[in-house]
Amino acid sequence: MSSGESGPGFRTVAESQSEMTEIVLPNDANVLGNLLGGRLMHFIDLTGALAAYRHSRTHVVTAAMDHIDFIQPVHVGDLLNLRSSVNRAFTTSMEVGVKVWVENAQTSTMLHVASAYLVFVAIDQNGRRVRVPELKPITADEQRRFSDALLRREHREAEAARRKKARIIAAAIDAAANP
Repeated sequence: MSSGESGPGFRTVAESQSEMTEIVLPNDANVLGNLLGGRLMHFIDLTGALAAYRHSRTHVVTAAMDHIDFIQPVHVGDLLNLRSSVNRAFTTSMEVGVKVWVENAQTSTMLHVASAYLVFVAIDQNGRRVRVPELKPITADEQRRFSDALLRREHREAEAARRKKARIIAAAIDAAANP
């Protein structure tokens, strides 16, 4: 076992946390000089994928961006600091939380501007799902995020079932209307 691993079957949150810093450039912004939401989502996806990759030690793909809050605008020239950590590992998937701050480089103040939850699936080189190590939460905050991740997963699964049922009903109505 290497010095960076807790054990063969689990990892801690600290072992996979990732951080990324970006400067907002004019091509990242809209005509008002504000960072485009899609560009911020791209940065969030990259930072989240880093944590998922560190946890699983294999390729990962984004399965869902479960929730995102845009709290404050970000402007051209601002420094973005993105931090991600695995909240919970399931069989082949992981929920990752990403928090984003803007840094005023002149005053060194940080302002929370966005948060998101993403789900990543671990895959092998052939695109088949692979098992991920369990996550061992240690701090009270990690344990809270671990528990909350299960609630969000249950909500995602219920919503997926509702959408599937709605598609079946719509298809049946369409088939009845167009025999």
